[in-house]
Amino acid sequence: MKLGLSTYTYTWSIGVPGHSPARPMTAMNLLSEARRLAVRVVQFADNLPLDRLTPEEVQAVLDCAAQLGIQVEVGTRGISPDHLRRYLALARRFQSPILRTVIDTATHHPSAEEVLRTLAPLETEFTQAGVRLAIENHDRFQSQALADLVNRLGAHWTGICLDTVNSFGALEGPQVVVDALGPLTIDLHIKDFTIFRASHMMGFTVEGRPAGQGRLEIPWLLDELKRYGRDCNAILELWTPPEETLEATIAKEQRWAEESILYLRSLIPE
Repeated sequence: MKLGLSTYTYTWSIGVPGHSPARPMTAMNLLSEARRLAVRVVQFADNLPLDRLTPEEVQAVLDCAAQLGIQVEVGTRGISPDHLRRYLALARRFQSPILRTVIDTATHHPSAEEVLRTLAPLETEFTQAGVRLAIENHDRFQSQALADLVNRLGAHWTGICLDTVNSFGALEGPQVVVDALGPLTIDLHIKDFTIFRASHMMGFTVEGRPAGQGRLEIPWLLDELKRYGRDCNAILELWTPPEETLEATIAKEQRWAEESILYLRSLIPE
């Protein structure tokens, strides 16, 4: 297991809709952060899409990652076959062992059966490329439904990108998610959190925290995955609550990344 950074470690730095930094973080900036924090894996996701880079920019990222000894994991969103084929080509070019995707897009929320029908014909292409499709647990599908989907597609070419917070949106906590999806996990998003009651006492808020400072039992999580025989990369993601200004939020995000990596180093040496 290697420790990694993601474009979702630095969501505010890259840019959130309606909150664009004066100088958004670029793919090359993210590689520089990985080098500074001595992290050996970087995952590019849908908030910094690799397919929107020019061929020259893609080559520059490839060259820089190779020079720094950083493994690149490729990620996207959506299940359109043509879209996934574009990203499969990128995954092959970056020698990414997985292609992480989230099923839903802003305009497409397919049923499990539609997902199965859409993805099944891609099996041969992924198998021949030596890339596994890592489906991330998200708000809509409960974990058992995702496990069933992976098993029906075939765990030899698909698997789960396990996120430790997303499934709260499907009314499931980490214990339920790890029990169902741990055996199928091929990529891990470590995202710590806390839960507190609203000031008016009517409801709760789920909010991000630096790794090791929230309610996620990270040593337990890693032990469970080890028990299931999973040796996947562990990618840090952050849900950083905003401050009064974007500049202060970005500075906070930076601190949280540093604090998180420092803590995770004690559990994941590589």
